[in-house]
Amino acid sequence: MGNKRILIVGLACLALVSIVKALSHEPELGSARVVFQTSYGDIEFGFYPTVAPKTVDHIFKLVRLGGYNTNHFFRVDKGFVAQVADVASGRSAPMNEEQRKEAEKKIVGEFSDVKHVRGILSMGRYDDPNSAQSSFSMLLGNAPHLDRQYAVFGKVTKGDETLSKLEEVPTRREGIFVMPTERITILSTYYYDTKMESCEEERSVLRRRLQASFVEVERQRMKCFP
Repeated sequence: MGNKRILIVGLACLALVSIVKALSHEPELGSARVVFQTSYGDIEFGFYPTVAPKTVDHIFKLVRLGGYNTNHFFRVDKGFVAQVADVASGRSAPMNEEQRKEAEKKIVGEFSDVKHVRGILSMGRYDDPNSAQSSFSMLLGNAPHLDRQYAVFGKVTKGDETLSKLEEVPTRREGIFVMPTERITILSTYYYDTKMESCEEERSVLRRRLQASFVEVERQRMKCFP
């Protein structure tokens, strides 16, 4: 009887460990980072290229084209989502042909097991699961009812304090949407690669080491060969 109890407890522990691992598993972020400079502060985010490769390629291309510049957050529902408007209709500046072509593409729904929790980026869409274009939400809280229904493609890496500021903006309700009473503009955007930044740091360290070595060699030369 004692051995059976030990076996049952052991199996229960193993099951618990498996559940914890599954819940704590998070996909790896790619090296690209995007920064939205808003009227309330900066928001930086990264992508999950192994989870939603087509979505990531599409959104990142729009960023590189400057598509999100002058766009805005049309929806801010405290504890739920801050949603960026579609590029084609949300910008205050006119679009060029290349921007419009990319913005109007429809992206296949890349649904996954990644959980909708605060900071996650999730594509907006209509009833058609393959109708996502360029609108997406930044989660302001946990929303399990969105899991496997909307495509997660990244997460906020810096700027949670900006999201908190957005949650304090006065809002009004229009149908199912909670919308800010003022325009929250994405003033500009930029992107960078964390790998390149790491290389720059390594090059800087190497330059300092080489300079220090040169000084030491010169000091020894002067000492031994005056």
